[in-house]
Amino acid sequence: MAEAKRLLDVIDGERLEALYVLALTTGLRRGELLALRWDDIDLRSRQLHVCRAMQRVDGRLQVVEPKTSSARRTVVLPRLAMRHLQEHKKRQDAERQALGDAWREHGLVFASSIGTPVEPRNVNRRWDELRRRAGLDWLRLHDLRHGCATFLLAKGVPDRVIMEVLGHAEIGVTMNTYAHVLPVLRQEAAGAIDELFGA
Repeated sequence: MAEAKRLLDVIDGERLEALYVLALTTGLRRGELLALRWDDIDLRSRQLHVCRAMQRVDGRLQVVEPKTSSARRTVVLPRLAMRHLQEHKKRQDAERQALGDAWREHGLVFASSIGTPVEPRNVNRRWDELRRRAGLDWLRLHDLRHGCATFLLAKGVPDRVIMEVLGHAEIGVTMNTYAHVLPVLRQEAAGAIDELFGA
């Protein structure tokens, strides 16, 4: 958790800060984040609908349908993610207003500085700079998704719910991917029983 807080400090003020926060707090994949439209987010109910992904097809960026029906999902946004999204929207609205007719509207949550889709490789390049600055050289962008799942497991969120949040097609995928967390959770479970019974 200390590493996550250090990371939040380092990304503070970044243009795509909200993208990194959403990756960490919702477990969305990079392609899902880059294809998000403002129409997919209901800020009042704190719900985000994942219904497409940005991928490179034949050398060109394209928005595609999710590979599986389970990848199409609704995620309830944590308050931290909501705050960052609201700030991001204000920043984007200011960029749109400043550019006027030069802004190329696509309705994307995470757009380039002129409104067009963001090049995924640029997201990764910037991420690499930020993780080094945070002293977390080992932390790949996709690891934020794993971090989300690990936090949820550690908080006792049921496996099936984690599966749905991540958009996994099968519970086995979720549990096999995060099996390394289970020994620690078993220790914590035993400690909780000891604490309950004063042992």
